Amino acid sequence: MKLHQLFSFFDLNAAQASADEQHKSLFEQEVTGLFFDARLVTPGSVFVAIKGNEKDGHQFIDEAIKNGAIAVVVENKSKVLNNESFLVVEAPDTRQFLDLLAARFYNFPSQELFCIGVTGTNGKTSITYILEHILNANNKLTGVMGTINHRVGEKIWNSQMTTPDPVTLQSRLREFKNLGAVTAAMEVSSHALEQKRAESVHFDTVIFTNLTLDHLDYHKTMQSYFQAKQKLFTDQMWSSTKKPKFAVINIDDSYGRKLKVADEVVTWTYGQKESDFQFKILKMSFTETEFELKTPFEMMKLTVPLSGMHTIYNIVASAVAALSCGVPLAQSFQSLKDFRGIPGRLQIVDLNKDKTVFVDYAHTPDALKNVLNSLNEVRKNSNLKNKIITVFGCGGDRDKSKRPLMAKIACELSDQVFITSDNPRTEDPHVIIKEIEHGVPTDFKDFNIEVDREKAIQAAILQAFPGDVILIAGKGHEDYQIIGTEKKYFSDFDVARKYL
Repeated sequence: MKLHQLFSFFDLNAAQASADEQHKSLFEQEVTGLFFDARLVTPGSVFVAIKGNEKDGHQFIDEAIKNGAIAVVVENKSKVLNNESFLVVEAPDTRQFLDLLAARFYNFPSQELFCIGVTGTNGKTSITYILEHILNANNKLTGVMGTINHRVGEKIWNSQMTTPDPVTLQSRLREFKNLGAVTAAMEVSSHALEQKRAESVHFDTVIFTNLTLDHLDYHKTMQSYFQAKQKLFTDQMWSSTKKPKFAVINIDDSYGRKLKVADEVVTWTYGQKESDFQFKILKMSFTETEFELKTPFEMMKLTVPLSGMHTIYNIVASAVAALSCGVPLAQSFQSLKDFRGIPGRLQIVDLNKDKTVFVDYAHTPDALKNVLNSLNEVRKNSNLKNKIITVFGCGGDRDKSKRPLMAKIACELSDQVFITSDNPRTEDPHVIIKEIEHGVPTDFKDFNIEVDREKAIQAAILQAFPGDVILIAGKGHEDYQIIGTEKKYFSDFDVARKYL
């Protein structure tokens, strides 16, 4: 794509510059890429200067030009010296403009795919995995972008964050399409919505899972956190050109009940309470769940090879979203009969051992409560008398308000608790653990402190008796631990298997 083609799409002064003799030759050049990190700029590319939390891209314009940028996008053109070797374009909000520019550069790939966005505190990753399985099984090749990785078919890319930057996002959607995908399922984080990383994605269907305490280090209040999530259902769906458009909302969640949705969006609700797709758990074991589902069309009795109340919420949301994509409910549930679960989401380490060890990503109070409630429900229904032992910690440089809440929940719903490190990052892990300890009820005595996460997992497994259940919570699929600024290999799953 030539430079004039890239910029002529927008209502900017770039159109006037195209008539400027000084820059005429520039406008005929092929654009080789888009960048917002000056260090990565390559010859023939466009650099967009963005103001971040710690650094301002406008300070690195000279570096971008030195590296070969033929155009720079800034918020104040007067502060950049004009030069015939590069074009300067002014945009009032460069962060938003990068999103638009990326969509234009990759020729609006979301318009060519059925796009499903999933947001909420918990459940995003699980839903994208379940959706991928259902849709692929029904001849709708699906690309996925999320916390664990980006993937389509046999092709896998690493993931650096839940929702990538606009350039990565749009290029990945284009790659999905080029590799034969007809559908894209992506996790949409509150950070991404605030930072306008996905504004140019035209969604067909959006899903709201729940909203619970998390990310208050960033959003400050639950109301701000909620307003960030709501943008996906109002502004984003209003601007989407897709027809029809769908919103799938969990109305058992108090925030789900007050979520506003843009006009012309078909809203389908789900949950255990009165809703369009209402479910009721009939029976649950550590490996499967039987439930009833009342829909606008029929009553269904179903069994899925997964455990956990929260898992059924995710399965129902996925099946309803697949319905919006043209897959009948019965076919969706039939597809799940050979589904083997999600990495790090209530994942059993080894079924053949006399102690049952689960690894789960639960790193928020609500997620930990949901997982432990499910394990307690299975124990109660099976008349088991064995202990539930929980190993967990809390991440450093993240929301501190949830630390004592996590301890309170772990102690209330477990028989024994090991408090340890998660990803301490630049915080002192001993200080993090002290803050967690504040939530331990005074009458709960069977808790242990072990800063070393591997030693904590080892102790929990070796002290357990046959039949006991051990939950290792917080890191799930992650295969690293961040201590200071160093990222080293660490897998809860591998460590647990080592000591079983």
